[in-house]
Amino acid sequence: MKKVGILGSTGSIGVNTLNVLENLYDIFEVKYLTANVNVDLLINQSLKYNPEIICIADDRLYKKLKNNLNTKVEILCGREALLYLAGSKSVDLCFNALVGGSGMEPTIKALESGVDVALSNKESMVMAGDIINKISKSTGAKVFPVDSEHSAIWQCLMGEDIKNVNRLILTGSGGPFRQKDLSDFKLITVEQALNHPTWKMGKKISIDSATMMNKGFELIEAFWLFDINYEKIDIVLHPQSIIHSMVEFIDGSIKSQMGNPDMKIPIQFALTYPKRLNSDLEKFDFTSLSDLTFEAPSMEKYPSIKLAYSALKKAGTSCAAINLSNDIAVELFLMNKISFNEIYELNNKVFELHKWLKNPSISDIVELEKWINDFYKTLIK
Repeated sequence: MKKVGILGSTGSIGVNTLNVLENLYDIFEVKYLTANVNVDLLINQSLKYNPEIICIADDRLYKKLKNNLNTKVEILCGREALLYLAGSKSVDLCFNALVGGSGMEPTIKALESGVDVALSNKESMVMAGDIINKISKSTGAKVFPVDSEHSAIWQCLMGEDIKNVNRLILTGSGGPFRQKDLSDFKLITVEQALNHPTWKMGKKISIDSATMMNKGFELIEAFWLFDINYEKIDIVLHPQSIIHSMVEFIDGSIKSQMGNPDMKIPIQFALTYPKRLNSDLEKFDFTSLSDLTFEAPSMEKYPSIKLAYSALKKAGTSCAAINLSNDIAVELFLMNKISFNEIYELNNKVFELHKWLKNPSISDIVELEKWINDFYKTLIK
């Protein structure tokens, strides 16, 4: 039995991961589950999947967990407990489905313990890609990408020499505003931004998809995952979301990975790698597809992509700065405290104003987060 722990089991990726594991019950054993504040779902998951340990990050909810679980499950709470579980050697695979910058430290804890990480939390690589790669090389623990785009590239590169790669091509749907006039962007509402045309996702990633900041983060993540110059990473819009990404080789050949827009496909591959196992997922029907289209993203509509390229080019603390800023800016937009366009504007301001460091440590990133929190406190009252 392969032992797996899931960080962020109540989010959309965590829920999908448990759905996949239901069909792999004879291969996997769930050792721990964690949630931020969704205590009711965590209770239900604990009763259904029988993990040894559960953890709620918000310690105010510990009592409710304790009162509603009359089982032998061990109940932990708080950030330190979550980091303790992330670094536990009791699992063969840590599945990091946490959202935002808070997922970085758990990734590092797992890799430091020599535990492989199935990584949905792209912010880990965005904020600390160089540090994570050095730890992975030192301990031998691997990072298995879960994002559909990076899973696609990962699969396309199998058996290939990275020296023969001409470019990586990340595809993106373009979100809900691909055809919206730029002059109307200032009026975009939260409800409109959450209405993604092809993917069913959590609120944070849905907003990131609407601004296409997620594609910028995927650019940065691809740079660190696949060790290729950022100038060789392109982004194209593909509204059908059938081709999940592509690799072009120096001889002109192009490999693509295709499939239905269902996160359970890359989730299962990350869980079962290097094997491929049967699934009960709906198989793709080519006869139902009338067209596959591609277009270049508008940098006027999606300046966050340009910001990500700038941050990656400048390196140092730049990528961590826009990541940490974006976490807060998106939350403020969801609370209707800032406009849609201000998400980019604030991220760009943090990029320009923060105290840049060339080779940041983890403690430097923690200090950067404190500075950004203070920046927003003075700006948004």
